[in-house]
Amino acid sequence: MNSTAATIAKRVAPAPVGTTGLAIGGLIVVLWAALLGFLLARYQPNWYSPAPYLLALLQTHLYTGLFITAHDAMHGVVSPNKRLNNTLGTLAAGLFAYNWFPGMLAKHHAHHRHVGTDDDPDFHDGRHPGFLRWFVRFAWNYVTWWQVLLMAVTYNVLKLFFPQANVIAFWMIPAVLGTFQLFFFGTYLPHRGEHAADNPHKSRSQFRHHLWAFVSCYFFGYHYEHHDQPYLPWWRLWRAKS
Repeated sequence: MNSTAATIAKRVAPAPVGTTGLAIGGLIVVLWAALLGFLLARYQPNWYSPAPYLLALLQTHLYTGLFITAHDAMHGVVSPNKRLNNTLGTLAAGLFAYNWFPGMLAKHHAHHRHVGTDDDPDFHDGRHPGFLRWFVRFAWNYVTWWQVLLMAVTYNVLKLFFPQANVIAFWMIPAVLGTFQLFFFGTYLPHRGEHAADNPHKSRSQFRHHLWAFVSCYFFGYHYEHHDQPYLPWWRLWRAKS
């Protein structure tokens, strides 16, 4: 977002989240679990048709929704009840490749406080903004050895009970694709390159297209608006886009 757009960005007054955030976050968890259970236990894919690949993309989108739910919990906008908020955030983060909510919480708030500086855990030296190089640094900051161990153990357990191809296609690959999706739309595109001196959030937003913004990353392509109004849950973020 350029300085002019940042200046005129529409601000949305915070409204009580009530039970809506909890219901939406819970629905994402239920849909993710239900689709995964079906794809592992009941689905017999025809790999020569587009159906299994479209289902894998749908599961990827739900994986991304798990992380977005955890992200909203980091900002306390899943539920006004702190215990419920953090419980759902911890569950959603854990279901996404065993991410640990308390550890992510501290790093994410460091990102907001120190965006685009050496103290920002999501930042990569602007002199080397290549996607893969930045992604490797990002993953190094967030992925832990015990996550990798738990994923390996879970994979070996799952393939004892379900077809190995289904486990790879619908449990493993969507988690990897969801990670790339979150990084690309939620970190790389918004924060790469130089930003105007009067852009306090060192962020830019994608063009205004609500359907694409939802499909691509639950409106987090509207990234300047998120940094400017972090009290908005993802399902209200579109209203802030000028």
